[in-house]
Amino acid sequence: METNQFDEKAEKAFGLLLERFWVLRLKEPELYQMIREREKVLKRYVDDKLGFELIVHQHFIKLEKIPVEAKSWMGMQAFQEPRDYAIFCCALAFTENRSVDEQFLLSDICEEIKDLYPGEFPLDWTNYNHRRSLVRVIKQLEQLSIFQSVEGEVDHFAMNQEQEVLYETTVYARYFMRSYPKDLFDYSSADAILASEWERHEADERRKRVYRKLFLSPVVHRESEDDADFAYIRNFRNRLREDIEEHSQFRLEVFKNAAMLVAEERKQELTLFPDQKAIMDVALHVASVLRNESTHAPDELGTIRLSRLALEEMVTKSREMYGNGWSKHFREASIATITDELVALLFDWEMLEVEPVTNAYVMKPLFGRVTGHYPKDFQEREGETNEQTS
Repeated sequence: METNQFDEKAEKAFGLLLERFWVLRLKEPELYQMIREREKVLKRYVDDKLGFELIVHQHFIKLEKIPVEAKSWMGMQAFQEPRDYAIFCCALAFTENRSVDEQFLLSDICEEIKDLYPGEFPLDWTNYNHRRSLVRVIKQLEQLSIFQSVEGEVDHFAMNQEQEVLYETTVYARYFMRSYPKDLFDYSSADAILASEWERHEADERRKRVYRKLFLSPVVHRESEDDADFAYIRNFRNRLREDIEEHSQFRLEVFKNAAMLVAEERKQELTLFPDQKAIMDVALHVASVLRNESTHAPDELGTIRLSRLALEEMVTKSREMYGNGWSKHFREASIATITDELVALLFDWEMLEVEPVTNAYVMKPLFGRVTGHYPKDFQEREGETNEQTS
């Protein structure tokens, strides 16, 4: 039964559509139906506030999420090389010539991908790294339900190029790529594709830019003295806060140099900071050490510049203070290894940038909003344990 109210289920549906690539009717019929019943209110809201298109198809529902700026964390997390993306595009091209439910062998797609591959050097399936790339791509295609395995496991191909797997294309293969206003060959770069998105949103571009930044990114930082997007957030923060809290499970927080959406409760479907990974302990403890460091003061935009040596010293100090509670990996790893993993995490969460010329680390204001330390009784217990073993 269709509803015209943006109720609690519409709020949940909106959150899930932001997190998911698509919702498949065959796999999640109840969720599909819940969204379908709130199609009108959801379409109205995402079009008005974000300028996004909600596609409701008989087989799936998909929210076309187009960011203001492409970020590295928006990619496919399982992919490790540019080659993975090139092979993925070749695999999509392969599906163009296949009908729904048509079956094919892994060797068939291997041969066609090799012919389509645009790289300077050709693919060589005797090369282990090339085979691993293909395995990552096939697994991603299976995860997206574009391919479906009928018989066999693709993992075996990584160890032996003669291994076969039987697949079939699904009805979703035709709908992975979004439609563009012009032919793709008319765009000179990825930035040109993103820029063309605003041609149909000129009247209310600023509002939609701000909503997209807030809902798709961990944080919106003030990037300069005259940052127009951040000024919009500051000037209309009360109206934004009221609207966002009414239509989503998030709360808007605005500070001098950063604005972000935060969740009141930890929910399984959300990607949140911090999560349960062991590296989060390191990050929170380093943030605590940095917060108490008087030698590194933030500039007008709230950023702090650190050399590699300075950051490693903070990691060392953090391990000395809190390392007893860290996972075995981080208790025993080298400081360089821990720092590398920390930098990768903070970069993905837009808490850190790397200056291109100096390679200095620029700690962003969002990193200053988090901190972590152990309860007093934990530290007392650790102290008693150390006394007994010394």
